[in-house]
Amino acid sequence: MDAAVRHRRGRGRSFLPELTTTTTNISNRNRKWRSGDQHRMKNVDEFPQISSKEEIATFRNSQKQSVCVKMLQEGFHRSFSELFSLLQVEQQKRAESDPGSAQQLQPEKLETMRLHLCRAEQAERSGSWSVVCEQRLVLGQYFSAPEDRSLSLHFLRSCAGGERAGNCRAAAEARACVAELYLQQGELEQARQQAEQCLRQTEGGSSWSDSTGRLLQMRVRGTLWRIYDRLADAPLEARNYTDALRLLHRSHPCSPQGVQTLCSNPN
Repeated sequence: MDAAVRHRRGRGRSFLPELTTTTTNISNRNRKWRSGDQHRMKNVDEFPQISSKEEIATFRNSQKQSVCVKMLQEGFHRSFSELFSLLQVEQQKRAESDPGSAQQLQPEKLETMRLHLCRAEQAERSGSWSVVCEQRLVLGQYFSAPEDRSLSLHFLRSCAGGERAGNCRAAAEARACVAELYLQQGELEQARQQAEQCLRQTEGGSSWSDSTGRLLQMRVRGTLWRIYDRLADAPLEARNYTDALRLLHRSHPCSPQGVQTLCSNPN
């Protein structure tokens, strides 16, 4: 009988897990898991803690995206559309001029565009059209670097050609700037048209000064004098003296001597 019992006990042990071995295996696995958790937690602690949605957005997005998102969040949808379109055009131009370059506008330039475009849109909502022109004039003058010339022309022309701006000082100064840019580029006919139109604008505001304090009418007369002088070069080379004299005659009232005569005899 004892042999039978021992036989049954031996058979019974085959249906039960070895508690000692199983417990040891579980303990080993737990130690590995705890070690892995500590290692993972250590790696997580190495990253900076980001506490706000704004910080997360800044962390994840580029400066261009951050500026555009901020404009939309503040409700300046028209300014966003204008900025986004300008950035696309500029990126394409820069890529065509230097295919291997990923050059973009510097962060301070993006922020300057955002600031003044939003101010212009806010002024437009309240009907302050002279303020709209002033903000766009600031942007046109800000982008003075040769690589930013297309941006400068965009803002200056949008200021000078604003339908609701009327005959304001900022619009006249913007047109004077456009004439000077065309003159620098050698586009003399367009420069002449802009300068002559600016001179007509300043007739109603002869006391207007530009952003540097110079009389705007005197400034545009000086620009016209240089334009007419350059325009006269072509007929002179072709020995077309009639056209050359006509242009030089038109330039005389705008020359320094002509301006001095005009100032001494205003009537």
